[in-house]
Amino acid sequence: MKTYTNSAQFIPTKSVVTIGTFDGVHIGHRKILKKLILRAQEMNCESVVLSFFPHPRMVLQHDTSIKLLNTLDEKIKLMEELGVEHLIIHPFDQEFSNLSAEHFVKNILVDQLHTQKIIIGYDHRFGKNRSADITDLIEFGRRYDFEVEQISAEEINEIAVSSTKIRTSLLNADLETTTHFLGYPYEFSGTVVQGKQLGRTIGFPTANIAIDQKYKLLPKNGVYVVRVTLDDQTLFGMMNIGVRPTIDGQTQTIEVHLFDFEREIYNAHLTITVLKFIRDEEKFESLEALQAQIFTDKSVALAFLSH
Repeated sequence: MKTYTNSAQFIPTKSVVTIGTFDGVHIGHRKILKKLILRAQEMNCESVVLSFFPHPRMVLQHDTSIKLLNTLDEKIKLMEELGVEHLIIHPFDQEFSNLSAEHFVKNILVDQLHTQKIIIGYDHRFGKNRSADITDLIEFGRRYDFEVEQISAEEINEIAVSSTKIRTSLLNADLETTTHFLGYPYEFSGTVVQGKQLGRTIGFPTANIAIDQKYKLLPKNGVYVVRVTLDDQTLFGMMNIGVRPTIDGQTQTIEVHLFDFEREIYNAHLTITVLKFIRDEEKFESLEALQAQIFTDKSVALAFLSH
């Protein structure tokens, strides 16, 4: 798959295009993307996904609190695995948001992407102030000689339901539902940074993780069983996300204790796959009580991994 950081980089070729943020690249999105790839093959064209970054809400509504299911790197990897041929992640800024609908269609879809067919939701709106809709797009298609295939209301609803359920289930630590609607287990990546090394004092050394992108949605605070990828090595362990109330912590941290592993891995890059929720974070009366609970947590994690 070829990736582009704006539409002008695209090397002109006849294409079938779909447009969207595709956050999560979940099971609802996959039906659309498989349709895109099939139509491109049928028309002897190439499949193109036109996506945007930052998320439009970050720009138009100045909503910096928005959290996404995928980083750009994760989205690229998932699209490539599905067989998409071209992924354009076009910058979404005020200038782009002010393009008229016809300018967007003529200059980007027609002149740059050589669109032969566009597959788009019936409720898709575009152009300055989101003033144009599917009816306008069909009219532009007649004017500029491309086809428009509508994604049904049922499929659009499926996408919306999937996205909502994934976010809700992740924030409720319902990993079974999260995995079902994503089509894969939830994961995130980060770098091992220096911590307070409290875990060592109670026999459970941890790697403190600084996540790659602050806009990445994390599961709710608590203790989890995780799979960790370090270089080409697969490891297993427990993760705590939270503020560490037993020592009166104030800021959220991510700590991973790896089973049967003793190397120093500061500055290493890890990918963490979240497998099972064990319990909520809680405040203990003492470090000894916390230590006893962690032994119990480890037993639960090892029992889960042994199945």
